Amino acid sequence: MVSVEDPRQGSYLEPSRKPLNLLIRKMNGDVAVKLKNDTEYRGKMIDCDSHMNIILDGAREYRGGDPATNYGSLIVRGSNVLYICVAPPSGS
Repeated sequence: MVSVEDPRQGSYLEPSRKPLNLLIRKMNGDVAVKLKNDTEYRGKMIDCDSHMNIILDGAREYRGGDPATNYGSLIVRGSNVLYICVAPPSGS
């Protein structure tokens, strides 16, 4: 894998690892996870792995922007994720 210098950091980063590094830094923070089927989950990200499987605590499901279901803990399979918002909309 090719490494490149990040001028902001002054260090070498692997381009394919930048999204995962961001998720790791946002661990224990609030996130919004949008799935390919248009479902969205919001909650506190407890853990994630290299496949972007995510564990949420205090998870809430939203459909069409409206709250649908409350969950305690939830595991989201990374292959179903469309995108992850590390600064979810206010009121989540």
